[in-house]
Amino acid sequence: MDTSTLIAQALGVAYAAGISPYATVALLGAARQLEWVGPLPGGLDVVANPWVIGIAGVLFAIEFVATLVPWVASAWETVHSLVRPPAAALLAVLTAWHGDVSVAVLAGLLGGGLGLATHTTKLGLRYAIDTSPEPLSNGAANLGEMGVIATLMYFVWQYPWTSLVLALLLLGVLMVLVVVIWRTFRRAVGLLRRPGHRAAAARG
Repeated sequence: MDTSTLIAQALGVAYAAGISPYATVALLGAARQLEWVGPLPGGLDVVANPWVIGIAGVLFAIEFVATLVPWVASAWETVHSLVRPPAAALLAVLTAWHGDVSVAVLAGLLGGGLGLATHTTKLGLRYAIDTSPEPLSNGAANLGEMGVIATLMYFVWQYPWTSLVLALLLLGVLMVLVVVIWRTFRRAVGLLRRPGHRAAAARG
């Protein structure tokens, strides 16, 4: 396998881990066990271990339930700022661990950065979603994230560069969306704080 393909696959795994390392490991391990994907590169085949799949699955189930609860979801995402980028870097290194240490180091550096980018974008989106105190939007976000991870973990082995480019485009769109949501939210809060608006509300 050529180096560029290996890096693309490593970054695809890191991207998914930036969203949820638990879901990434559980889904990828299950797909490998079911032979939906072929032998995984480097040291990544460890995710197919039944114990690894089981523990990752339990952690993902806890994460799924926790992120259904408004404000608990934001707290969970904040704490995982310390978990997802390192996990993304580790999985990228395992993917690229193919005899050339320099490639593995490069994959780890790029993978950690990409994992941080996907996590930070997700964090901003979750904060925005939590301004609405109901579980439906959180549930929809969870299912959307699962869909992205599952799709990427299947196609990145067949079409590594195409999958990575499409994932990065989605990340760019979500970054713009987060910025738009927060600017709109700040404008709305600013209007509510204006004296004229408060006086009108008091008269009403």
